[in-house]
Amino acid sequence: VCQNKMDFFCKLGYGKQDICKVLENLGQEALEDDVLKELIRMGSKPQALERQAQPSQLKLVARGSCSPTAGLKWLGEDGSSSDSLRPIVIDGSNVAMSHGNKEVFSCWGIQLAVDWFRERGHTYIKVFVPLWRKEPPRLDSPIADQHILEELEKQSVLVYTPSRKVKGKRVVCYDDRYIVKVAYEKDGVIVSNDHYRDLQNENPEWKWFIEQRLLMYSFVSNRFMPPDDPLGRHGPTLSNFLSKKPVLPEKKWQLCPYGKKCTYGNKCKFYHPERQHQAQLSVADELRAKTKVPLALGSEEQRCQCSP
Repeated sequence: VCQNKMDFFCKLGYGKQDICKVLENLGQEALEDDVLKELIRMGSKPQALERQAQPSQLKLVARGSCSPTAGLKWLGEDGSSSDSLRPIVIDGSNVAMSHGNKEVFSCWGIQLAVDWFRERGHTYIKVFVPLWRKEPPRLDSPIADQHILEELEKQSVLVYTPSRKVKGKRVVCYDDRYIVKVAYEKDGVIVSNDHYRDLQNENPEWKWFIEQRLLMYSFVSNRFMPPDDPLGRHGPTLSNFLSKKPVLPEKKWQLCPYGKKCTYGNKCKFYHPERQHQAQLSVADELRAKTKVPLALGSEEQRCQCSP
């Protein structure tokens, strides 16, 4: 009998130690209802419920960090998936030289940028780099961590723009044109600190696109950090900027500094909590409305008295 009770309460998810304690206190012949009441009184919980009750350990990460939890947080607040995130086109030369303090072509900077967008949930990420960067580094153009370019190329993330040598001279195609063209066709975002002014003057449609879809960035201690407000203080947030379906923030009203003494009525641009369920009339209109009501009532009473 004791073993049957032990098996019964184990199936319910209670621990063997708690069950043994209760059976010792109540006796082996105790009813199942009494044992259950005692387990509840002791505060014992089924193990499955305990696991559900344990809060998941969430970490608060500053926006712009390279932590995977930051990507999860952004996906959660936007309700966005890879389908609703804009394609990313990275100016590889600009990012690598920026990470290398404009002295070294640092491929690690490109990897940091790619990882940042991957962790955020973007699936379409392309990096454009001139083909001659595959050549062995020279004194006048040093390259660091060149193996990263090969790895990104295998992942179909890195794209080399054409270049060749003609009579000992290198002929290089304009990689900026590739970057802007692909980003424009994909309706994506350009990641660069270059303004592409020559391409803006070349095509009016590209001019608007570059102005509205250029995402600038900084490197802070090997940390890729785009701004929280890519288009300025009054523009969209970074999450909305990178999303195809931006989420509009709730309008926050500022309380009226005059409070109940305000005489602007419905013309006041500030928020009045006391008028929430009232028609916001001006003070003069309110006074007129109040004076009209008793007159109307008085005339009705006179009519009633006069009528037979």
